[in-house]
Amino acid sequence: MSDGREETSPETIEEKKKHSLLVDLLIRLVREKPLGTVGGVIVLVLFLTGIFANFIAPYPYAETHIKDALSPPSAQYLLGTDGIGRDLLSRIIYGARVSMVVGLAGATLSATIGALIGGISGFFGGKFDVVTQRFVDAFMCFPPLFFLLALMAVLGQGMTQVILVLGIQGGIRQSRVVRSAVIGIKENVYFDAATAIGASARRILLHHVLPNIMAPIIIIFTLSMGQMILTEATLSFLGFGIPPPIPSWGGMLSGEGRTYMYFAPWMAIWPGLALSIAVYGINMLGDAVRDILDPRLRGGLGRYGRTKKKRIPT
Repeated sequence: MSDGREETSPETIEEKKKHSLLVDLLIRLVREKPLGTVGGVIVLVLFLTGIFANFIAPYPYAETHIKDALSPPSAQYLLGTDGIGRDLLSRIIYGARVSMVVGLAGATLSATIGALIGGISGFFGGKFDVVTQRFVDAFMCFPPLFFLLALMAVLGQGMTQVILVLGIQGGIRQSRVVRSAVIGIKENVYFDAATAIGASARRILLHHVLPNIMAPIIIIFTLSMGQMILTEATLSFLGFGIPPPIPSWGGMLSGEGRTYMYFAPWMAIWPGLALSIAVYGINMLGDAVRDILDPRLRGGLGRYGRTKKKRIPT
């Protein structure tokens, strides 16, 4: 017979802990980081705009209205039109989808590559670590833009190529952060205990190292998104990124945007403003997540357990 007590399995307890942790992080973000909250709202709007671009945009992004070319903002075209009569608002909305895909996919690939290179290098150490880090040093000697332009010239234009190039370049550079975190974990007692009982390297990596470096990996992911979007815009502006007619904010600033910017300044203002707001929001959210998750930035009792100071009566 049941005594009226609700039986809870270990899996249910673990799910509740994860749920409460996510809720706690969200509450702390709102309470402690107002700018981070604003950034989170901007990122959410960016994602929703990209996902529902087909329903939000008033016109298809490639639809031309030659008779309305270079029309200023009006009731029909809220942000005006470009040199061949395409609606700028529609192209900016579809450009949000491009930025969302590049930012998410590029940051995910960057964090994965950084975790693999930095985690394995820091875990095994020795000659393997020395050789790997000399490779990373040699890679970091190249100017990032020069490396990106060279690879894009070889691979060609396209969203897939941009994501691969940005992810590989960012992952190799971010591997140093992950390596430092892994080296710090190797000094802990639980790591020595797992090694002493004969745990395999695979088990130690998956059950002891990876869970304890998730905070820096999440920080790398959030901070890389804005950089990915900005770098993609730079490549598209230079003609090496997303090929036309696919709308990219950087591509909209180039070509016709530069040609007609004196006669139709809205062609450069709106894409530049959209790019600035998106990168600002992602950077603010990334900084807030870093402050919340990075234990080195907590200090004292830590921001995670921040308490109000009690005033001592005099």
